Amino acid sequence: MALRLDDFSINTIIGPGSSINGDMKISGSIRIDGDLCGNLETDGNVQIGEFARIKGNITAKSIIVGGIVIGDITVKESVKLLSSSAVVGDVLARSIQLDENVVFHGHCIAVKDDARYDQLSSEFLTGKSIRRKVSAS
Repeated sequence: MALRLDDFSINTIIGPGSSINGDMKISGSIRIDGDLCGNLETDGNVQIGEFARIKGNITAKSIIVGGIVIGDITVKESVKLLSSSAVVGDVLARSIQLDENVVFHGHCIAVKDDARYDQLSSEFLTGKSIRRKVSAS
């Protein structure tokens, strides 16, 4: 896989001490060092700093987590959880890398084969949606 210039550029930054409440949909890559309470959707990469706290689901191209995420992570490519990270939620990706001392509580689907990934993620998300509706009743 060739690296593209946009793999390294960051379009949006949420700095330390910043706090955002609400869903975000952005184009390009984002680095978060503050707090986000809401869902994040981007077609780019996500970098979550060591002291960042996210409460919401994240959908992106790829993600590196150094802080805390309480929510599901769905990416088209890879997930990397650094030793300072904690994730409470499910992870769907083509590949995942966990450093030592990571806290991870949830389900994980990491399959390189595109067709198999699409099938497993679709089945998992459908089952999760059904369980959520049943528990809400």
